[in-house]
Amino acid sequence: MRLAFAGTPEFARVALQALHEAGHTLALVLTQPDRPAGRGLKLQASAVKQYALQHGLPLSQPRSLRLDGKFGDDARAAQLALQSAAPELMVVAAYGLILPTWALTLPPRGCINIHGSLLPRWRGAAPIHRAIEAGDSMTGITLMQMDAGLDTGPMLMARSEPIASTDTTASLHDRLAALGAEMVVQGIADMEQGRLTPQAQPAEGVTYAHKVDKAEGVVDWRLDASLLERKLRAFDPYPGCSASVGGQSLKLWRGRVITSDHAVHALPGERLEGGPGRLVVACGAGALELLEVQAPGGKRLSAAEYLARQSA
Repeated sequence: MRLAFAGTPEFARVALQALHEAGHTLALVLTQPDRPAGRGLKLQASAVKQYALQHGLPLSQPRSLRLDGKFGDDARAAQLALQSAAPELMVVAAYGLILPTWALTLPPRGCINIHGSLLPRWRGAAPIHRAIEAGDSMTGITLMQMDAGLDTGPMLMARSEPIASTDTTASLHDRLAALGAEMVVQGIADMEQGRLTPQAQPAEGVTYAHKVDKAEGVVDWRLDASLLERKLRAFDPYPGCSASVGGQSLKLWRGRVITSDHAVHALPGERLEGGPGRLVVACGAGALELLEVQAPGGKRLSAAEYLARQSA
């Protein structure tokens, strides 16, 4: 099929590669403009742009698709590029820009989105983070026909993926990216054969996965240990969690909830006696043993390694 593709991060690149390798014609690839990244804040191309350049795919990087907005010139150029590309269908995955009506209706078959949750749960920007943070035991991928709403369109296909108690956003992201890539290839094949039947999303069970703010990574020890343990996994790799532990500012990457008699009478944030090589902190309810931490300017270390360096 002749396709346009809109996506930006690695999650989208995996889908783009699958579509390309499946033999579809990628008439145009849309991705966000290069962004400053790393310590030097050098402009960095998105994962999707890098793949498109490596394989000679037509590329456009508008700052917006709103024809009447601040970057209307960008939008009009993208509109002309899409019209010239004449895709039968547009595939969207973690693009990061809102598609206005003109973009949704330009391809004859419309636009389909690869969404990282089982809709209608976790509509929005950060479904993987929020599913882990909430303690969900199951998530998945929904292939959805896009409409003007926020992840409200009819569902075309859905598959489940268990969330392990050790999953981070990084590990779950990789499995869902692979699942989404597999599903979109199958979904387009089914579409060509007339085997896809759109189904309206249920009215019940709607939740919103709001974009993750860096400020959310600052640990509030007054929260339950179980919630903080999930936050550590949900915010790995971005934005990471940080806190002061024993007077030292640390990034907290991995922990486990433990039972501690000392936690009952301790203040939230107080370091507890945990034995040699252990870093245990009292929480609003329960205690959290920190298993992997990172000092400023350092690398990730086990708690035992960190404590050994502190005492050296």
